Amino acid sequence: MRKNNKPFANVLQISQKILKEYDLCDVCLGRLFAKKLGLASNKKLGEKIHHTLKIKSTKCYICKNVFDGIGSQVAKMLEVSSDHDFATFLVGTKLKPSILDRDDHMRSRFRLRGIDGIKTNITRELAKQFSRKTKKKIESAEPDLVFMIDFKADSCVIQTKPAFLWGRYTKTERNMPQKQKPCATCLGKGCIDCNYHGISEFHSIEGLISKYLFEKFEALQAKITWIGGEDSTSLVLGSGRPFFVKLLYPKKRHPKLPKKITLGKVVLYDLKSISKTPAGPVLFTSKVKLYITCENKIEQKDLSKLDQLEKNTLAVYEKSGKRTEKLIQNIQYETNSGNSFYLSMTASGGLPLKRFVSGDNIFPNISDILENKCKCEIFDFEAVKIIR
Repeated sequence: MRKNNKPFANVLQISQKILKEYDLCDVCLGRLFAKKLGLASNKKLGEKIHHTLKIKSTKCYICKNVFDGIGSQVAKMLEVSSDHDFATFLVGTKLKPSILDRDDHMRSRFRLRGIDGIKTNITRELAKQFSRKTKKKIESAEPDLVFMIDFKADSCVIQTKPAFLWGRYTKTERNMPQKQKPCATCLGKGCIDCNYHGISEFHSIEGLISKYLFEKFEALQAKITWIGGEDSTSLVLGSGRPFFVKLLYPKKRHPKLPKKITLGKVVLYDLKSISKTPAGPVLFTSKVKLYITCENKIEQKDLSKLDQLEKNTLAVYEKSGKRTEKLIQNIQYETNSGNSFYLSMTASGGLPLKRFVSGDNIFPNISDILENKCKCEIFDFEAVKIIR
């Protein structure tokens, strides 16, 4: 039984009309009818139409033979991505407006509906050839690399998906701030003066962690989310303080990370890659030890008044008028001298400890309960636990 060639015959009839007025390359001609005939290859269909009609193409009216340069664009993609670690990718293109206009004119002129535009065709061909050469997977949702091919500027640039990490750190020596001041030139945006890191010095916890990650992942910037904060004089002990990192523009995605990483006064534990950082606030508790001085003499029996704080809710008022509530548990206290004492407790994350002691818009507070003006000189973290 002979195969029904009527659809192809109709295509030949329309193609002959088109080619009488316009010279089209195999790819652009085939693209006009491939979906209609249920075929995958635009180029092969175009070749067949040209061969059947005995018409040769010289310079395509629509694309000006841009498909002849696909190989050189793929070569650029291979070059710019050669030092990047990635498994998935996506391709975007910028074409001269005149190409898009001619493509729209052609489809409108001959009333061609339901076909892919030339931009879609070029993008798909670039991705297909690059995937074939690299064995990497095309992904539109969250690709590791995004290529932008600008045919007008004859350029190829890439953007990398951020890498996300989680870990803990301890700090066993005082006088080191948690956060690093941004670069004075760009205020953290990234510039030539700071090698586009956003920071130009590395003498804080943030600086030490960032510098290690810049080298390990060959990344440009690190955005760290701390689970709680501390003073430069505070110690962070026990299993350490959890933190999350969003690394921008990493070239490496899966470097080997030791279980324990010593960075001078700071030690990192269990640093590992994760899929995403938390979208909302992270609830946590902190076990802290405070060294408190008092204006007047304090005795052990006076400190027993602090027992009323056990499992009590604290009202914290900000200058903006915002009110939050915090919880205190596991209170222990011990006098140190006539005018000072140590206080240990577990508190809801985010409690302003110095204000809690002095009585600055937090109720109840240490100074009011003891009827003695108190000041928190130093506070150390013995444990930080994420609730959810």
